Amino acid sequence: MQFNPHVSFNGNCEEAFRFYQKILGGEIVTMMPYLGTPAENFVPQQWRNKIMHAALQYDGAVLMGGDAPPERYQKPQGFGVGLEVKNAHEAARIFNAFADGGQVQMPRQETFWALSFGMLTDRFGIPWMINCGKSQG
Repeated sequence: MQFNPHVSFNGNCEEAFRFYQKILGGEIVTMMPYLGTPAENFVPQQWRNKIMHAALQYDGAVLMGGDAPPERYQKPQGFGVGLEVKNAHEAARIFNAFADGGQVQMPRQETFWALSFGMLTDRFGIPWMINCGKSQG
């Protein structure tokens, strides 16, 4: 069994996933617009090129997402996408990139469990917890 987080966007899913791929690496394996699917008639005409489903494979995990139809979008709350990073320098690079244009809730710092841990909401409204455990190095 594998958990794959799915995050919703308000029309900027493609931009977000291209940004995540640039920062994290990995491969965007799906970028499916509403257009051409049975769902295209359930979104406004101007929304048909928005993304119904996206998937980014990164380091053995998959981040999924899509643009929620305008009347169904809700701002993400009550969760954070956890990202476990193998070294503190990489954790700092990713944290700083995600924080640019976003909002930091907990600055990146050493904790009793981690060499580096920080919490932020990126410029796309997605909450992240970026961690480099002490056993990771």
